Amino acid sequence: MKKSALILLLTIAFFGCKPKETVTSTKLDNKTEVAIKGNWKIASVTFPGSDYLKVTSFNIADAKCFEGSQWSFVSNNNKGNMLLDKVNCPSYSSNITWYVNKEGFMVVKFLAEGVKAKHTDSGYILRVANVNETTFQLIDKVNVGGKFVDVVYNFERK
Repeated sequence: MKKSALILLLTIAFFGCKPKETVTSTKLDNKTEVAIKGNWKIASVTFPGSDYLKVTSFNIADAKCFEGSQWSFVSNNNKGNMLLDKVNCPSYSSNITWYVNKEGFMVVKFLAEGVKAKHTDSGYILRVANVNETTFQLIDKVNVGGKFVDVVYNFERK
């Protein structure tokens, strides 16, 4: 009886302490990262019902405020920055860290002044689509009224 209780406790301890799995793969898609490197602006933000629904992007501002925002992606160190300065919208700028994984997702972290990426627990995971020399898209899934819709950020090279 004692032996079976010990085996049961060891089994629970072994499976209960297994390491956490990451949300996304960290195996990089270097080809896509190199294609995205450079200076970009968001030409448009589209999603179903955008004429009458408001979606807050990145917990910063209304999604439409990101139209015209400027983004810089540096592929050799996966850093960059973004600037939001549209009229009638809050001004915001931030350094970012980012990478594109083999599954086609970009992971982006907005970095507070003086805070390193390793000390920033939250970030955003967006699907990368339609990458070419002059445009690409980042697609976020957002819950709107209990239904998930795609918010598409259309980037153009500056």
